[in-house]
Amino acid sequence: MMIMVEGMGQSGFFRWLCIRLSKAVHYKVVPIFIVFMVVSALLAMFIDSITVILFLAAATVELSRMLKFNPVPMILSGIFCADLGGSATMCGDPPNIIIGTSLGYTFADFITNTGFIAGISLIFAVVYFYFCFRKDLQPEEGETVDIKDFPDPKKAVKSKKRFLSSTIIFIFAIVLLATHAQTGLTVALIGVIIAVLTLVTSVGYIGEIFKKLDFNTLLFFIGLFMVVGGLEQAGILEIIADFIGTVSGGNAYAIVAIIIWVSAVASAFVDNIPLAATIIPIIKSLSEANGVGLPVLAWTLSMGTDIGGSATPIGASANVVGTSVAAKAGHPIGWGEYCKKLAPITVMVVLISMVCIFIRYF
Repeated sequence: MMIMVEGMGQSGFFRWLCIRLSKAVHYKVVPIFIVFMVVSALLAMFIDSITVILFLAAATVELSRMLKFNPVPMILSGIFCADLGGSATMCGDPPNIIIGTSLGYTFADFITNTGFIAGISLIFAVVYFYFCFRKDLQPEEGETVDIKDFPDPKKAVKSKKRFLSSTIIFIFAIVLLATHAQTGLTVALIGVIIAVLTLVTSVGYIGEIFKKLDFNTLLFFIGLFMVVGGLEQAGILEIIADFIGTVSGGNAYAIVAIIIWVSAVASAFVDNIPLAATIIPIIKSLSEANGVGLPVLAWTLSMGTDIGGSATPIGASANVVGTSVAAKAGHPIGWGEYCKKLAPITVMVVLISMVCIFIRYF
């Protein structure tokens, strides 16, 4: 999937998409603000949120210079919506991949469970950010904007052939992921197929693609699973599960509340990938010992780890990338400003997720 995304980026797909959407709403700031939030969430359902924010934040900075508005509100809202969109599917966020592959859930399982919760939450998020930032999106006083000078979306395309092939491969990837339960293809195999297709259609650019791959993250995954396996074999994770069961008194509502809030708060300061990998064996033990459905605990863990990281600038890699792009453009975002705007909606969405789980599954 990393290879596919790099291929799309090098073809100019993401820049083309941002300019095309802006042109579609006649370069009006508020409509762009709303459209970018929705697109951020939709793209993050299939593409790593880091990549989504990297391209959207860069496009936002470029548009802010042309339309004379502050890019910070659009970057902050995009970060949150990318994290939220990633929770909707099995391939949207690394914790979901780990949960899905470890527990045997499919793309359809996620989209109909966490996707449902994410969809409801997105509506609240868009409304929240609109009222939170509507005054900050006004053009600076005395500034005039001439949309005739704006770039043509076609000029963003570096190669029509590569653009077309990368778009077709992306659509093909979505189809394979959505139907993998019916075809019997694993998510891992689908990733390999997509990577091979991208490389075959990118002959001459393969070196550039591999240079930009995040090998550190891949090596981190390998080491992480070894550590979690050691904790599981040592019985430490079972002890933690017993403790949660004791504290909750075996009450299903209490167990769900503990898991979603503990994972959300921890994700705000600790990488959610090792957190999810560590808690999976714990929810297995809790399900067996207390009779709570394992799928319910899986969706609870997914929403907690995926959304909790939005609360702080270091809670998720996408947050770091987004704030870095803003800082390089001359708009630094401090901890105070970030948490003041995103912590409340994070708490709100975690609460919405918990209520949805209570209503739907109990």
